[in-house]
Amino acid sequence: MPRMEKKIRISISDQSLELLNKAGGLERRYAISTAANGVGEANGSYCTPRGRHIVRAKIGAGQPENTVFVRRRPTGEIYTPELGARFPERDWILTRILWLSGCEPGFNRLGEVDTMRRFIYIHGSPDTVAMGAPGSHGCVRMRNADVMDLFERVAAGTPVEIVA
Repeated sequence: MPRMEKKIRISISDQSLELLNKAGGLERRYAISTAANGVGEANGSYCTPRGRHIVRAKIGAGQPENTVFVRRRPTGEIYTPELGARFPERDWILTRILWLSGCEPGFNRLGEVDTMRRFIYIHGSPDTVAMGAPGSHGCVRMRNADVMDLFERVAAGTPVEIVA
């Protein structure tokens, strides 16, 4: 299965996500937005965790672009600027979700530092959300078209490395 041979590298300092092929060559590069609070692994920190992870689950296949998700389930809503204006307090998770799981016990897995239990995702966001600058609550935000493209190029189990 060739998709398993790819790797995702997320750079906090560059605010970029790179999809690397089997040989380590750059296949795609996307602008992202990571946590406004910076990096950190602790539960409740609202920081983006570092280290080695995998894509634990892919959620949203076949859903329309701008599908709104709450607790990893589609709500039946399609995001529009008007919907965003009606609910400005919502942290919008749109289109697709790649749910991450840490691979380093005591650092980003298990206990109070568990990436998966913190519900850290790579996900779509409203087009008005700035990319290239921190701003999320811990997740990795992407443009909807970009997260759809990435979603089709990777499989569950794909390695993800998040570096400061």
